Amino acid sequence: MKGEWETSRLVDCVTYQKGFAFKSADYRPSGHPIVRVSNFTDRSIDMADCSCLDYDAVQEYNAYKLRHRDAVIATVGSWPTNPASVVGKTIYVPEEADAALLNQNAVRLRSKPNLDQRFLFYLLKQPDFQSYIVGTAQGSASQASITLNDIFGFEFQRPPLAEQKAIAKILGDLDDKIELNRMMNTTLEAMARALFQSWFVDFDPVRAKLDGREPEGMDKETAALLPRHFEHSANGLIPAGWCLVAIQDVSDVNTWTLSKKDALATLEYIEISEVSRGNIANVSTYVRGEEPSRARRRLRHGDTVLSTVRPDRGSYFLALNPPENRVVSTGFAVLTPSNIPWSFLHAALTQPEVSEHLGHLADGGAYPAVDTEIIGAIQIPLPSELKILEAYHRICAPLFEQAAANRIQTNTLATLRDTLLPKLMSGELRASSLHSL
Repeated sequence: MKGEWETSRLVDCVTYQKGFAFKSADYRPSGHPIVRVSNFTDRSIDMADCSCLDYDAVQEYNAYKLRHRDAVIATVGSWPTNPASVVGKTIYVPEEADAALLNQNAVRLRSKPNLDQRFLFYLLKQPDFQSYIVGTAQGSASQASITLNDIFGFEFQRPPLAEQKAIAKILGDLDDKIELNRMMNTTLEAMARALFQSWFVDFDPVRAKLDGREPEGMDKETAALLPRHFEHSANGLIPAGWCLVAIQDVSDVNTWTLSKKDALATLEYIEISEVSRGNIANVSTYVRGEEPSRARRRLRHGDTVLSTVRPDRGSYFLALNPPENRVVSTGFAVLTPSNIPWSFLHAALTQPEVSEHLGHLADGGAYPAVDTEIIGAIQIPLPSELKILEAYHRICAPLFEQAAANRIQTNTLATLRDTLLPKLMSGELRASSLHSL
């Protein structure tokens, strides 16, 4: 019964540890990961962009190690108008971040015996806590902060431990399915990029023929189209008969712009801060005429959408069957394949080397950017036989399409989770009334 729930303060239910103020001079290109607030995603941690510490120095900072299932709150950040680094953002430490070190501007929370650890995370993610904690924030327009006293002063209705575990299981099962989809997508898209790397960067099938071997992972009809030797190009050896082409020669860049004549009642708008490595965290809906001025780029099926701002951060996605009213920020470059398969173009532009290349060329202050001409000038090898590209598309298009289907399912699961969360945490809906999800 709800009457069994007790009014509690967070300070009586958790232990905590603030992050350490590591100096930039301590950072290394590789080593033991250090998690910063900028690495926080909506609910987890992006380990791909973490700074690192020398392994030999780690023991000195054992008190700041994270543990799988810890809850972490950003104590410094922007106001909610910038969801990429909002103050009060709460994340759940994934298994791959176990033992990573926590940097400053965040606090790690672990539950005492009267509170289930995963329930604690959902307690901190519920709208009541998020509204409360952001309401206590102070600071300038560009940076806000919250105090530990404010965090720990939060009062809530604490259900019995068995009910806590039941609530956490329902919500956790949904999050686990979402995480499984994310991991599956990582694998699917890595497979497509690995095949691109093998065929069109390392030229493994051509090298196999040169050595008198049958190319692996390629049917005989496609293998027969490949040359048996290499020739010199401006960028080194490429298969004989192939050529280097600029992206702008095989795709159209930013050719479809929103017009006042477009008969659209509403717009679905995607901002750069909502995009990370193929995933779109949030799509904002606006009545036509009330959208931001930068909501200008329209999308076609098969477009690759790539951020020109901080391009090394991996803010890109593939548009498959986008709604007619979906638009993106002018901070994106929208590339529409003209005479090559969309899977080939997307794999070419999302190779890690491309992000690194664009990152080196970006210039500006806090938000370095590249011109679309720089993206268009990127050169890629093009086979003499377009049937080779068609063979790649037959294999890899289904991988990208399955990833897109997983993202649709993930959005459905996330909506269900976010609907259930406040109802379960308030006691309006009891865990026992729900079947296993």
